[in-house]
Amino acid sequence: MFKRLFEIDPWKIKTTQLDVENKRLQESLTSIGNGYMGMRGNFEEGYSGDSHQGTYIAGVWYPDKTRVGWWKNGYPEYFGKVINATNFIGVDVTIDGQVIDLAASNYHDFYLELDMKSGILRRHYTVELAGVAAQVRFERFVSISTQELSLVKVAVELLKGQGIVELTPKLDGNVTNEDSNYEEVFWLEKARQVGDFSALTLETIENPFGTPRFSVTTGMKNWASTTEVSQHESAKYVAETYTYNLTEGQTAQLEKYVAVVTSRDVSEVDQLAKAEAITTKALETGWDTLKAAHSEGWRQRWEKADVVIDGDDEAQQGMRFNIFQLFSTYYGEDARLNVGPKGFTGEKYGGATYWDTEAYIVPMYLSVAGKEVSEQLLKYRHQQLPGAFHNAKQQGLKGALYPMVTFTGVECHNEWEITFEEIHRNGAIAHAIFNYTSYTGDDTYLINEGIDVLVGISRFWEDRVHYSKRKDQYMIHGVTGPNEYENNVNNNWYTNTIATWVLRYTLESLQKVTAEKTSALGITEGETSKWQEIIDKMYFPTDEELGIFVQHDTFLDKDLQPVSSLRKEDLPLNQNWSWDKVLRSPFIKQADVLQGLYFLNHEYTAAEKQRNFDFYEPMTVHESSLSACVHSILAAELGMEEKAVELYARTARLDLDNYNNDTEDGLHITSMSGGWLSLVHGFAGMRTLDGNLSFSPFTPKDWQGYSFKVTYQEHLLQVTVNHEAVRLAILQGAPLELSLFGETVIVADEYVHQVK
Repeated sequence: MFKRLFEIDPWKIKTTQLDVENKRLQESLTSIGNGYMGMRGNFEEGYSGDSHQGTYIAGVWYPDKTRVGWWKNGYPEYFGKVINATNFIGVDVTIDGQVIDLAASNYHDFYLELDMKSGILRRHYTVELAGVAAQVRFERFVSISTQELSLVKVAVELLKGQGIVELTPKLDGNVTNEDSNYEEVFWLEKARQVGDFSALTLETIENPFGTPRFSVTTGMKNWASTTEVSQHESAKYVAETYTYNLTEGQTAQLEKYVAVVTSRDVSEVDQLAKAEAITTKALETGWDTLKAAHSEGWRQRWEKADVVIDGDDEAQQGMRFNIFQLFSTYYGEDARLNVGPKGFTGEKYGGATYWDTEAYIVPMYLSVAGKEVSEQLLKYRHQQLPGAFHNAKQQGLKGALYPMVTFTGVECHNEWEITFEEIHRNGAIAHAIFNYTSYTGDDTYLINEGIDVLVGISRFWEDRVHYSKRKDQYMIHGVTGPNEYENNVNNNWYTNTIATWVLRYTLESLQKVTAEKTSALGITEGETSKWQEIIDKMYFPTDEELGIFVQHDTFLDKDLQPVSSLRKEDLPLNQNWSWDKVLRSPFIKQADVLQGLYFLNHEYTAAEKQRNFDFYEPMTVHESSLSACVHSILAAELGMEEKAVELYARTARLDLDNYNNDTEDGLHITSMSGGWLSLVHGFAGMRTLDGNLSFSPFTPKDWQGYSFKVTYQEHLLQVTVNHEAVRLAILQGAPLELSLFGETVIVADEYVHQVK
């Protein structure tokens, strides 16, 4: 584990140290965004040391080359990736001609702060040059009240001496992706202009796959406390230099208003006018008013979603950091978008949509952001149903195979064990529909759009299973389960279980739709009979002696041993062992069998959960960011409080403490619901899968208490838990019937249960 880079503070990520050895990690942890665009915590004035410059725009991507020498039929044609966009935060700073660069300049009193309550990134330091000392201050945010708008403020105050300060706000499109295999430049310049309104219009390079090209116009207007200005331009670059002749005690001030407009929303011919209108209005409105509107937007989000932890500031900071970064990535404004695994914080994993959204994001967003936000995520998948049909057809199969990685619905991942085999993701898509419907009590989406998805997925499962005459059972061979440290296994218990459940749920859901809808879907009695036969005859590997569900057919033949048997230097395995050694080992990357016990929690007994947890968790290395929260939730349910709290800390502070030694590449956005899920589904024992709301809370022994709010159906409920009592209060809505510790209670204004 890396040393901790930031101080513990309930609402801030802050430090007085610039750690040059871990600059990339520091950049990841201070990323900001607004769902439309965002960037890593790069320095406005530039930095010549090791750094990962990254600015990203939601929905803007490129189909990169993927063909390899061992090409197989059915491979995706391309590897889709998010691409680094125009660097629009840049403001060069010079004093008496000397460039300020913290990799080379003499500085002290460094301070960096990400204020999570208001979504503002601040930084300052003092530099000393020949005869001159100056404090340099920066402040920036990406507006959540005007999605296309980003603002940067710079101030340079002379503390000693006199000198000429130059501030050069710029737009620089000379960017590349760090993860490009071919060192391509993905942008072509279409237009540029410099003046009172400066702008760049870039377009993605041509691609041979017929996917859309994107054009992006980035424009800026500036306010400065000087009238001395000059302009500069070159290929994919525009800048304005403001010159200030200062004496001791005077300050050079600059406000930079940037608009980013894309062809996703505005045609290229209209982009300049749109960007200029946004920046003109922003300049007229002014920094303080725009900042206040942005901060108010964050206040409203926190009002619904904040979790207060009393007695553990580390846990509190981790919780709020994760919620902040999730909301910075996605808040449901656009049904064409989803939650990328790195959000706006890096390029790893291509930046596209994974099954993580349905498995981990939907369960949290249902409670903290209103059902409309989660419904947008469901609509996203429904819109991409044609792509899922295409993916199945590529594999020679019927029905719909949702992609492991996508921007459009078409699979764009280039690893065979993922593309061909990790088909369990289909089950997560269906489970999100079930989760949404049971949580909201509203089956409108299910019977109108969701059933299309369920039927498509069911048809895939019907074709993907095969019948074993020898055992008179249906099986699924050649898969990768959630544990990606095993590939090409037969009868992964989780895959077989989720496939069977999807068929069951689809048959149940068909009873709710109209005859016209059933007819339009082409449902036949023969087809539904086949689905029922598969349900009745599915094979599930089990071991009666151990009393467990077996991860796959040959798992018990491995040299089974716990993680505690490993040397410290072996971990993490994926950075120290060959892939061959990893695949042959018994060690589990993340919840696999236990993923099923979490997803279908209401269908298994406490004894079944306990036996499987005791067997599998000791062999789990938790080297997936998605792992710790599932284990924490199940541990809490089973009364294993110490283990639940240990794994909560791992998921809540995964990036802040860099548990997996990989956060410098970007944050693990799609696992950031893990802390919330561990606390609310784990410590508080919240369950909704059977259509009823229930809680069974406990307070970790080292905490004094915690509280949170959930939006449930037409209610806003506050839950407050400490060692003495559980308090439930209805903040909005009518009285609510729910279960508390197995007893039915009705909560009107406030209900108090004394803990024995």
